[in-house]
Amino acid sequence: MSSSSPETLPAVELLARGELTVRGRVREASNAVLYCSVAHEGREAACVYKPVAGERPLWDFPDGTLAQREVAAYEISEATGWGLVPPTVLRDGPYGEGMVQLWIEADPEARLLALTEDAEPGEGWKAVGPAEVGEGRTALLVHADSPELRRLAVLDAVINNGDRKGGHLLPATDGRLYGIDHGVTFHVDDKLRTLLWGWAGEELPAEALEVLGGLGRALAPGEPLAARLAPLLTAAEIEALRARVGALRENRRHPEPSGQWPAIPWPPV
Repeated sequence: MSSSSPETLPAVELLARGELTVRGRVREASNAVLYCSVAHEGREAACVYKPVAGERPLWDFPDGTLAQREVAAYEISEATGWGLVPPTVLRDGPYGEGMVQLWIEADPEARLLALTEDAEPGEGWKAVGPAEVGEGRTALLVHADSPELRRLAVLDAVINNGDRKGGHLLPATDGRLYGIDHGVTFHVDDKLRTLLWGWAGEELPAEALEVLGGLGRALAPGEPLAARLAPLLTAAEIEALRARVGALRENRRHPEPSGQWPAIPWPPV
C-alpha cells in the first residue's frame, strides 16, 4: 500500500510546496479554519488551512495535536485505497504550522441524510434513530445506503472518529464522497460518535475485510505507513489503532454504540 494514489500526488505536492494566501475564514468552525489559495509552478488550487495556534483546547485530547490527527486520517484513508479524505499535509503557513487540505466543492443536489415520518427507512436508506423536529414531534433520521458511505463508516471505526457530523460529509460534484474534519480521532479510548450507525451490528462487506487485512499488515512496526504515523500520533495511539483494526477483522461486523455516552455528535449536522 502506498501513501498516495497517482492522481493525488500532484495535489499533495502543490499543498506541501505551494505559496499559501489567506482569502477568508470559515466562521462556522469551532477552531480557526482559513480558506486559502495555494500556488506552485503555475498550478493553483483552493485549500483549507487550520493552524495549530488556532486550535481550541480539548479536555480529552492533548493541546496542539488536531492538525496531526487530520494528516494521520488522510494517511489511513490512502492506505485503504478508498481515497475518502481529501489530500492533506502538515506544513508551515502564515500563522505557523498547521494542516492544509485540498478544498472540495460539495454537490448541493446530493442527499446523504434525510428525515422521514415513516416508521422504517425507505429503499436506499438506513435508519440512524429518532430525531426531535420541534413542537414535541419526532422523525426518523436516515442516511443513504451507499457503498461509499459504508466505506466511510468503516474508516471512522478504524480511526475512532469522535465527530462524524452531517456537515463533515462532502459529496463532490464528480460523484466521489469525501469526509473532512478529522481532528478528534485516534484516541486510545473508544470515542466513536457518528451519524453513520445504519449498518451497526451488520456483517462487514468482503471488500472491507480485505482492506482491513492489508491495513493490518501496513501498520506493522517497521512498515512505511507505521513510520509515517510515528511523528503524528503517540506510540499508544498507534498501538490502539492496530488493536481496532484487529478487532474489526476478528468480529467481522460494524461496531455498535457502546451505550456509555451519546453515540451521535452534537450538533448532528
